Amino acid sequence: MKHTTPLRAAIAALLLTVGLGAAHGGVASARPLPEPATASSAAAPSASAGLLDAMRRDLGLTASQAEERLSAEKAAAAVEKTARQAAGDAYGGSWYDPSTGRLVVAVTDRAKESAARALGADTRLVRHSAAALDRAKARLDTLRAPTGVAGWHVDPRTNSVVVTVVRTEREAPAVRAFVDLARAGGPVTVTETAQAPRTYAAGTVGGDPYYTGNVRCSIGFSVYGGFVTAGHCGQAGAAVRGWDGSAMGTFQGSSFPGNDYAYVGIHSGWWTVPVVLGWGTIPDQLVRGSAEAPVGASICRSGSTTHWHCGTVLARNETVNYSQGAVHQMTKTSVCAEGGDSGGSFLSGDQAQGVTSGGWGNCSSGGQTWFQPINEILGRYGLTLHTA
Repeated sequence: MKHTTPLRAAIAALLLTVGLGAAHGGVASARPLPEPATASSAAAPSASAGLLDAMRRDLGLTASQAEERLSAEKAAAAVEKTARQAAGDAYGGSWYDPSTGRLVVAVTDRAKESAARALGADTRLVRHSAAALDRAKARLDTLRAPTGVAGWHVDPRTNSVVVTVVRTEREAPAVRAFVDLARAGGPVTVTETAQAPRTYAAGTVGGDPYYTGNVRCSIGFSVYGGFVTAGHCGQAGAAVRGWDGSAMGTFQGSSFPGNDYAYVGIHSGWWTVPVVLGWGTIPDQLVRGSAEAPVGASICRSGSTTHWHCGTVLARNETVNYSQGAVHQMTKTSVCAEGGDSGGSFLSGDQAQGVTSGGWGNCSSGGQTWFQPINEILGRYGLTLHTA
C-alpha cells in the first residue's frame, strides 16, 4: 500500500504503534485455532469501534451485544473443528445459533451426541451425514444449470441440498428439469430469490480502489508480496493501477469462472499491511488470522463503494450460477454490496474470511453477497496472509 494521503499516514502510525513494520521484513502466518472453549470462557476478539457500529446498524445489536456475539462466535469456531473429529462418519454439519450463543452439531448417530456436548456444543439428530450431502451436491456440480437457477449448497440446518431458483423462472421447463435431477440424487429443498446473482465489478470512478483496464475493484487482504482479490476483476498478466493511478502491480494468477479468486503481485514503492481499510469513514481493522466462521455467525464486509456492512453467514460451499458460468465453494451471506466492491474483504471479528465475489440487491434495499474463502486462495497460490 502506498501512503501519501492523511488516511494512509494514519494507518502507518497505527502500524508503528503496534510494532508491525513493513511487509517485507519477516514472515507471519495465520494463527492456529484455539483449544475448544465455551462462549463464556473465550477471550473477546479485538474489534474496532467502526466494526461494532456496523454490526449495530446491520444486525440491530448494541456495542456490548456485538462484543459478546464476537466472543461466542470465536468459541464456536474453535469447537467446530474438534466436534467434527469427534463425530467422525456421523457428522452431519454444524452452525452457530445466535439465540443461544452456541454451536449446534448435527449427527446421524445418537451415540455420538455426548461427545459433541462434552466439547460445549448443542446437538441435533439428523438422517443424512455431511459426507452424503456433499456427494449429492457434487453430482449437481457436474450439471450445466439454466440461468433461472441461482445456485445450490448443503444446508446443515435442513439436512438437505438447497437449490435456489429465481422466483420469476421457477416454473420454466429447464429450471423444473434441473430441480427434478437434483431430487433424484438426494434430499433437496427448493428456495426462491428475487434476482439472479451477478459480479460486483464496476466502471472506472474516483475513490480509493485499484483499477485494471476500465474496471474498478477492491483489495481483499494483504499477503506477503501483494494482495488477493476476485478473479473476475482481471486475468493473469493484466496490469493493476493503484488508488492514485500509478502502476501498482500485475495479476500473477486469476481464476474465473469455476473459482473467483486472484493474486496480484505489487511493485516496489508499494507494501502490504495487515489492515482492512475503513475508507476514511471508520477506524481500520487489524487482521490477526483466518479461522473460518461457522454458518450463522456474524460477518462484515469492506469495499471501496459501500464501505462497511454486516450480516450473517447463510451457507458454505455453495455453487453460484453466474451468467459467465458456475463458481464453486463459495460462502453465502446476508451482507449487501454494490458495483466496485468486488474483491473486497470479508471479516469475522479480526479473522479474514474471504474476498467479495458477487450477489444481488444493493445497500439501499438489501440483498445477499457471496465470497470466495481466503484459506482456499492462500493454498491455491502458496501465499501467506499478512497478520498483525
